Amino acid sequence: MSRAVQITFDCHDPIGQATFWAEVLGYVVPGPPGVKLEAGGDPFAAWKEFIAGMGIDMKPEDFRAAIEDPNGRGPRVFFQIVPEGKTVKNRVHLDVRAAPGLQNHERMQALEDECQRLLELGAQRLERVDPNPPMETGFIVMADPEGNEFCLD
Repeated sequence: MSRAVQITFDCHDPIGQATFWAEVLGYVVPGPPGVKLEAGGDPFAAWKEFIAGMGIDMKPEDFRAAIEDPNGRGPRVFFQIVPEGKTVKNRVHLDVRAAPGLQNHERMQALEDECQRLLELGAQRLERVDPNPPMETGFIVMADPEGNEFCLD
C-alpha cells in the first residue's frame, strides 16, 4: 500500500517560507476548516482569527503554515518554527521540475528564466551545472530565503 507524504521544513518564518514555496510550486495556502476565503483574502489572517476564536492564545513562535497543491496531486508542504538556524548543507532537497521535456539550450534557457523569477521572490542562485550528455541534462542549484538548497531541474 502506498502512503501519502508531507514535506516538512524547519524554519524561522513559516509565513514567509509558505509564501515563497507556494509561488515556486504553484501551490495555495489553505484556509481553516469550514472557512471560505474570499478571493484575495489573507489565509494567514484567517488562521489566526480561527485559532483565536477557539480560545487558543497562540504565541508567534507557535505559529505554523502549510501549502497544498490546488489539484491535489503533489504532497502537502508544512513549515514549523525551530529555534536553531540551518548550519550545514541539506541531506534531502527538492528538485523543482521547471523544464520537463526540454533539452540542451532550450532546457537551460527555461531554467534560467525560472531562476530569474525565483531570484525576484527572494531565492539565491548557488551554482549552474551545464548539460553533459548522456548522463547530465543540466540544472541550477538555488537556495530559498532561509538557505535551504533546491534544484531547478
